Amino acid sequence: MLYLFLLLFTGAAVFLLVLQQQGKLPGTKAKESLKPLERNVFNLEIGDIVQYEGLDWFVEGKLIYNDNSDSWFSYLLQNDEQICWLSVEEDDFVEVSIFHEVSGDIDLPPGKNLNFLDEDYHLSGSGTATMRRLGNTFNKQDQTCEYFDYKNDQNLRLSLEIWEGETEISLGQKINPRLLTFLPGDGKKVYN
Repeated sequence: MLYLFLLLFTGAAVFLLVLQQQGKLPGTKAKESLKPLERNVFNLEIGDIVQYEGLDWFVEGKLIYNDNSDSWFSYLLQNDEQICWLSVEEDDFVEVSIFHEVSGDIDLPPGKNLNFLDEDYHLSGSGTATMRRLGNTFNKQDQTCEYFDYKNDQNLRLSLEIWEGETEISLGQKINPRLLTFLPGDGKKVYN
């Protein structure tokens, strides 16, 4: 009798141990997936810190663009004095760029080649994209835009987005993502 009791007790203990390791103890919810602590250009979250060229930038928002089968995203980065966008696009390879919005005039529709602020650019992509936003994105709402992306041989980038008749111009530079350092934040916006 004692032998049977020990056998049942040991079997139940092993069974509960296996369930616990799988995160399925009776009366509890399944194990939640843990958020990765190591950040990269694909998994940044609101409140994370991006270090670049000696400055700390806080992730305040994210825009996710979709144009049929193509998708890319931009993180709104902010520090005490500046705002910029970290753009991440993955096609045959990953391209990361830092953009700043600028003012200026460009004739619409823009052509395949463009000169802006004494720099020559050639069209690298265009179309219509739907955009979804997460976090603080400075009045950018979920909507559709027409976009024109330009680049040149000096790794400079020029982005035009037309939102309901308003044109936004951003200048940027392609960067090596290895020059960025990512630190996980607390999931909260730093700036209002």
